[in-house]
Amino acid sequence: MLNRAVLVGRLTADPILRYTQGGTAVGTFTLAIDRRMTNQNGEKETDFIPVVVWGKTAEASSKYLAKGRQAAVDGRIQVRSYENNEGQRVRVTEVVAEQVQFLGGNNGQQNSNGQAGKPPANDNPFASYGKPIDIADDDLPF
Repeated sequence: MLNRAVLVGRLTADPILRYTQGGTAVGTFTLAIDRRMTNQNGEKETDFIPVVVWGKTAEASSKYLAKGRQAAVDGRIQVRSYENNEGQRVRVTEVVAEQVQFLGGNNGQQNSNGQAGKPPANDNPFASYGKPIDIADDDLPF
C-alpha cells in the first residue's frame, strides 16, 4: 500500500513550534495551494492543507519559513480523531511531513523571531541565483 503526499504551496502564517513532554520538536503550518482548474465563475480556488513536522525538520522549518514563503512538502496523509471540550468526536486530516524544502528567496521577509530567514545554501541549489524561479505548471512532468 502507498500513502504519499507531495505538495508545493505558500505558508498562510508563520510555523508554530512546540515541544512534547519528552523534548521532541513538533511544528505545524498550513500550506495554501491553488487548484489548477477554475470554478464555475472562472475563479481559482485554493486548498489549505495542514502540515505537521517533527524533530530537526520542525526546528529548521520554524527557523527558515515564514508567512508567504513557498515550500515543498513530501510526506504522508494522516487522519486522526480526538474528543473536544464539548465531548464531540473531531476528525483531523493532515500531512505529516518527512521532508520540507524551502523554495524561493525570503525577499527580505522576517520570521516570527524578527530574524531574516535564509536557508542553508546546500538546501536550496538556486540560493546563489538570487531570483525566484518561474516555472509554469505546464512545464512540470507531473
